[in-house]
Amino acid sequence: MAGIVIAGGGDCGIRAAFAARDQGYAGTITVVAAEPGMPYERPPLSKPGELGATEKPICTPERLQDCKIDLLLGVSVHSVDRAGRRVVLSNGAGLDYDKLLLATGAVPRKLACSGGDRALSLRSLGDAQRIYGAAAPGVQITVIGAGLIGMELAAVLIGRGARVTVLEYGPRPLGRNVPEALATRITGQHLAEGVDILCSVQIAEVTKNAVILADGRSIPSDVVVAAIGVVPDTELGRASGLAVENGIRVDRQLRSTDPHIYAAGDCASVLCKDAVYRRFETWQNAQTQGDIAGRNMAGAGLQFGGPVWFWSDQYDLGLQAVGDTVGQASAIRKTDTETELHFYLDGQARLIGAAGLGIGNAVAKDIKLAQKLIEAEVPLDVALLGDPAINLKKMLRPIAVS
Repeated sequence: MAGIVIAGGGDCGIRAAFAARDQGYAGTITVVAAEPGMPYERPPLSKPGELGATEKPICTPERLQDCKIDLLLGVSVHSVDRAGRRVVLSNGAGLDYDKLLLATGAVPRKLACSGGDRALSLRSLGDAQRIYGAAAPGVQITVIGAGLIGMELAAVLIGRGARVTVLEYGPRPLGRNVPEALATRITGQHLAEGVDILCSVQIAEVTKNAVILADGRSIPSDVVVAAIGVVPDTELGRASGLAVENGIRVDRQLRSTDPHIYAAGDCASVLCKDAVYRRFETWQNAQTQGDIAGRNMAGAGLQFGGPVWFWSDQYDLGLQAVGDTVGQASAIRKTDTETELHFYLDGQARLIGAAGLGIGNAVAKDIKLAQKLIEAEVPLDVALLGDPAINLKKMLRPIAVS
């Protein structure tokens, strides 16, 4: 009997399966997961415990059984017959579907230079175990890429006694969606901990014991990790004839160009309110889109609208951001010497993004309130946003803007 088939056993795919059941779907639900073990969360991979990589299960076998969700482990969807609404699995078996969700995620971007295949990447539990297993006092580790994952790795590895160098193509670390002032403070903490950071560099070659830069410099390296981002896994979508552009293109209900096929999470490029297709690479987004896709496959008509939230813990610093944090902040709020928040407004004085940095979870409450302000789309007073004496919760009520 045809039912819902979900290609991908990560947060997005598992969330979609449970959401479909919560919506009242009574048909069969099958999740096809390429990894052999039970599904686990990805964010903890860059935040290991004392014993190594942290494996945090997404769900238990008992809960899957209670919800009558079939989980096929160690197998993937090989091809899709859209006309017959049937998928063929990597083991040769076939599954009929009424609705199909592509939640195939993304794959690590590879270094294009000579010897680039020597570099490790961080995407799976096995990857994390290899990287942390190699970290030991005195070991020279070079991390290529100073984004969130690269900098989180640097913090962990230096804490284990390794000698860490971070190489970045761009002019500064954390150049994507992290306000420069906050990135500068995080970078300063890395430098104080002993991490070497080189920006505006290009990689010419990775050898057995060094990374060679385009300007001829050689960075001694026992271990090299490439943290240069990911690319959406669109192979199934492309082979099936779906529209693909930096992800599988879907409407706001997460339907692809085939109304029986949905896509969500890292592999999906979603039509946003401004008529632009965008792809989001956050854990929270994978959960949110998974929930919407699952419910919509079960008959709901929900729309994805953001805003997207992310966080990063490095040393004792906690970074959180939500929405669009590109460009100059409209207001900056400093609640104490360790905590500051940056707010971003549109042309109608409505909040579109916020980012904060503090010790531990110091900014969590304000970022959550900022998310509510973004969703409320109320005009705000810039002066009040920057005043730490004003509770953000009170600003949810609209004000008159001259």
